[in-house]
Amino acid sequence: MAEQDKDQERTEEATPKRREDARKEGQVARSRDLASVAILGSCLIYFYFGSGHFVSSLMDLMKNSFSHMDSRIVTVENIQPIFFSAFFKSISLMAPFLLTVCIAAFLANVMQVGLKISTKAIQPKWSKIDPLKGFARLFSMQSLVEFVKSVLKMAIVGFIAYLTVRNELTEILPLAHQSVWAIVVYIGKTSFKILLTTCWVLIVLALMDYLYQRWEFERNLKMTRQEIKEENKSTEGDPIIKARIRRLQREMAKKRMMANVPKADVIITNPTHLAIALKYDQSSMAAPAVVAKGAGYVAEKIKDIAMEHGIPTFENKPVAQVLYKTVELNGTIPDSLYRAVAEILAYVYSLKQQ
Repeated sequence: MAEQDKDQERTEEATPKRREDARKEGQVARSRDLASVAILGSCLIYFYFGSGHFVSSLMDLMKNSFSHMDSRIVTVENIQPIFFSAFFKSISLMAPFLLTVCIAAFLANVMQVGLKISTKAIQPKWSKIDPLKGFARLFSMQSLVEFVKSVLKMAIVGFIAYLTVRNELTEILPLAHQSVWAIVVYIGKTSFKILLTTCWVLIVLALMDYLYQRWEFERNLKMTRQEIKEENKSTEGDPIIKARIRRLQREMAKKRMMANVPKADVIITNPTHLAIALKYDQSSMAAPAVVAKGAGYVAEKIKDIAMEHGIPTFENKPVAQVLYKTVELNGTIPDSLYRAVAEILAYVYSLKQQ
């Protein structure tokens, strides 16, 4: 019972198949905060280098739009060209900004999980709209962790914004004597400073969140021993069936080997434990080859078949041991045994001639 409970604990690392299946389902270690920080950082970079062009283009757009709105009577005929012109100019003005944001979000996700498109993650599931399951997810440990993280991020960002604004209090009062454009520039610089400081803090929090998401993903992906056994059965087959197949394969290989014994020229023995059948054909073989070999019961069978077919048996313990250990079935003998085997074959041929 204790062993069964131990098997049910998720203590084993996930197998490659489990990871691939989870990836197909859209389950990956991904931090949403990294994508948010990437979007915020790309916005800051875009406005830092292109804010002047963006503001001037926006002002030109407004001037052109209002310059056509003179004292003429506003009708559909004269307002429609103005509307379409302003619309397309707005699109062309916002397109670089939107493209920058999209590229940043795409790269942030690709760097985390790679390029993987899974449609199963967006397929509708009735379990997602189940009120009971939704209520359980609302008060789960994961929801509690996400809530604590959100509160912590809001507190940190608010504190950073407070410190930045507090340091700028001495510069606020002189703004009463500045022009409107100077006030706008000051507000823009202060806002950029707050966002830049906040962005650095959010980068650190996002990296911590990514490490936590990876740890949580690996923990949820762990498997029990029973699950690994079931997966091995499904991918590699039942061990009992595999063992039976291997046994049948060995028996068929043994039968094929025994069928080659009558074709051998000589049987070298140990004398009782080993038996190696050698064959040599000068016209087609560079060296003698082992066509059958065995130990114990198989060796006795090889000697019995050889006796039935009149194959001579030669006792040489050192040669038999070396051939059995070093030469594979249907393999040729090593160079070191050429002289010894040649003497044995010469003796066998002389017997055949007699």
